[in-house]
Order: sequence, then structure tokens, then C-alpha cells
Amino acid sequence: MADALQPTPADQVPAHDADHAAWDNTAYSIVSRGECAVAEIHHRPVCPLCGGSGRARVDRDGVVLMGRCRCMRLPDRIQLFNRAGLPARFADATFVSFAQQPDGSLKPLDPTGIRALGTCSQFVDNFDPTIQNNGIVLHGPVGRGKTHLMVALLRELVFQHGIEVRFIEFSRLLGLLKEGYSAGRSDAPFLTELAEIPVLAIDELGKGRLTDWELAVIDEVVSRRYNAVGCTLATTNYAPGEASGIETVNLSTASGPVQRLADRVGDRVYSRLVQMVDFVEVSGLDHRILN
Repeated sequence: MADALQPTPADQVPAHDADHAAWDNTAYSIVSRGECAVAEIHHRPVCPLCGGSGRARVDRDGVVLMGRCRCMRLPDRIQLFNRAGLPARFADATFVSFAQQPDGSLKPLDPTGIRALGTCSQFVDNFDPTIQNNGIVLHGPVGRGKTHLMVALLRELVFQHGIEVRFIEFSRLLGLLKEGYSAGRSDAPFLTELAEIPVLAIDELGKGRLTDWELAVIDEVVSRRYNAVGCTLATTNYAPGEASGIETVNLSTASGPVQRLADRVGDRVYSRLVQMVDFVEVSGLDHRILN
């Protein structure tokens, strides 16, 4: 897949041909299919460079070079998007839809929401696959749009930069591991995939019953990504901070002090996260009511 995503000689075309419809990288729609959001390409005319073969050549300083044609950029990125596992509920999630209602009016975002939107947008603009990129953990109460923002960020990483990403909800991660155990499969291939994917987004970090096994799973995922210098993103309902020792409470009904993220993931994992990510608060009104 790496060949498909790198700039090729065929990207260098005469300026007067630069607007050909075969190279329209916005000719796609994102729809819900089953549990996942999937991208579908729109009809485009046959590419004048490759005639639809996907391979093109260009004469550069008298040397004829072959490469993947520029018309394949969108199909390649659609493949990446459709392997990302983004949830169907957020098929329409974009940075614009985080801030605006369907009629174009602005949502009453509080300052933390506005800052979080700006941080995520800047993260995409500044992302450089050739260097180590610090991740982001979006934290805040239930329903404040954290998953929406995370999905919008991943979508832009794929279509702007051609980055391979993976989205996994923590409970789903545990469920897939249990399914594998029941079928007699080793968890090694799945955990290795999560460790090596360029960008991993974990939704609902800290969710669960905090069994020794659950803590061991998140420790392995985070530790392996820490050692591999992978870019890790996450959402959580728990504020950053060292362990408080507070007993587990229902966040939807709690009125007093609640646990911090270190209480939920363990001191070792939290210490590594502090080195791997920037913590970004998302508060304000409940987006499920706003929408």
C-alpha cells in the first residue's frame, strides 16, 4: 500500500491539465453501512494520463519514469478510510458539522469546544508522517462531541495526508479479543496491528470494570505504541491527573469528586500517556441535545 500513497512521477503534470475531472479528489460520499462509515467514489471520466490503468509515465529530463497515476490518489485513500473502522453513527462527522447545525447556524459551543476544534484542525494541518507526532486525548463529560471531533480528525488525516488510521472503541477492543480467545486464536496479530498502525484512536479510554485483564490489555497497547513512537489519539470521560483513590462512581449521576484518568488506566499507562499526548478539554452543552 505504501507505493499507492507516495507521490509519484505521474503527479507532475502540465499546469493546464491540473483541473481534469479524473483527478477530482473530492468526488466521494461517506455513508453508513452496517456498523461502519464507508466512503464511496463518484463516477469520474477516464484518466487522460493512464487510460484507466492506474499506471502512468512521465518524461523527466529525458528519463521516462513509471509510477502510480495521480488518478489513483482518491481510490487509494478511500481504501484507507474503509479500513479505519470509523463508526456508522459518525459518518457525517466533520469539523464543520461540529460547529454548525445542518441549516448552517452556529452551535453554542463553549470556549473549550472552540479551542478543541482549533487544536484538532491544527493537528491535521501540521501532521508530518516523517517525524514523531504527539497525539491528543480529548477529555470531558459525556455527550460533548469528543468522538465526533476524533472521527472528523481521522477523516481529514486520511483524505488530506493519506495516513493509515484505525479507530477502536475500548469495549469493542476487549470484545474482539474475547471472540478470538473463544475461537482459539492468539491475540498477538491483532495487538501487533494496533501497535504498528501509524495512527490509533481509542474511544472511551478508561471505560470498563478495571479487571486485571482489562488493565493488562490497555497497558500492552499503550506501552507498545510508546515504544514504537506511534501517534496515539483517544477520548475519555475522565480528566487527566494522577490517581485520586476515589471509588468508582457513575459519571452520569455523580455530584461530588470523581476518578481521574490515572485511576482508570493505572499509573504506568498514565505516565506514558503524559509523554505521548496533549490533553484537550471538551466541555459545554451536551451535543446530543444540540443536535
